[in-house]
Amino acid sequence: MSSLVLIRQRRLMKAVQLPELTGPQALKVVDADIPEPPAGCVVVEVHTAGVTFPELLQTRGMYQTKHQVPFIIGSEGAGTVHAVGKGADFQVGDRVAFITDKGAWAQYAVAPATHTVKLPDEVSFEAAAGMPMNVLTADFALRHRGKLQAGQSVLIHGAAGGLGSALVQVALAMEAEVIAVVSTEEKAAIVKELGAQHVVLADGFKDRVKEIKPRGVDLVADPVGGDRFTDSLRCLATYGTLLVLGFTAGGIPEVKVNRLLLNNISVAGVGWGAATVPNPGLIDEQWQTLLPHVKAGKLNPRIHATFPLEDASAALAELDNRSVMGKILLTP
Repeated sequence: MSSLVLIRQRRLMKAVQLPELTGPQALKVVDADIPEPPAGCVVVEVHTAGVTFPELLQTRGMYQTKHQVPFIIGSEGAGTVHAVGKGADFQVGDRVAFITDKGAWAQYAVAPATHTVKLPDEVSFEAAAGMPMNVLTADFALRHRGKLQAGQSVLIHGAAGGLGSALVQVALAMEAEVIAVVSTEEKAAIVKELGAQHVVLADGFKDRVKEIKPRGVDLVADPVGGDRFTDSLRCLATYGTLLVLGFTAGGIPEVKVNRLLLNNISVAGVGWGAATVPNPGLIDEQWQTLLPHVKAGKLNPRIHATFPLEDASAALAELDNRSVMGKILLTP
């Protein structure tokens, strides 16, 4: 039997593989077998995949979830169900968005049914691919961990990025007052388009926030970390909470707990991925809560750029240089 016939029988797909932990430039497109769905999972024919900060960290071996190289990278996407594993409540052809620990940057991807949600017809695959990681993390941060209520105020760092812009949109959907922190005037213009009531530059943000909210804000959502942390604590009102979502600035800050005691403020970690492990129904609960806002267009991610799979390295490099305003996507 010829090798050509064997390849046809194997039913290959294109996928982005990380062969070594040396950074985004190591990524390469390979031929891989189209996967079969294990029990409790679906195989999705990927229309669009999302690009997230964890993938950038994974290329350097810096993310908390480790995979043995080589592996197919990618954690979120949207498309149609291609095959259904035993016990998964989906049908072939369903339009879905999904989250997986690896494998999304491919023409076909396996995702747990608990991490897959059905899409309303109003939502495009492009918009849906930009939602799962960012929108669900933002909802978990603000609603579950921060207990945000309508009329409260929230300070959001990195507000022009993928997660930051999702935090802005979710907070606005929850009828909160948003103070967005960005690094440039160009990013400020983008965040104003999202509807944030106040936008301030990162340089000297504390003084500007105090002018806007002299008594402080109810919540700070911080995916940036670094040297902003202490001034963020100083922006909190009594009984306020700082939500720790990540450290895109690179440095992991430390807190002197006497500040928390003296000012009656709190610091709360936001580990959305970890929270889904003991609570497999969490994602569906979140999606059902957010669905009216999704259908109304209130959680429509701003797309910064779209790259083909072959340019996955360039997509991560764009994320790495901190110039992203919104969401980066890949198309198989």
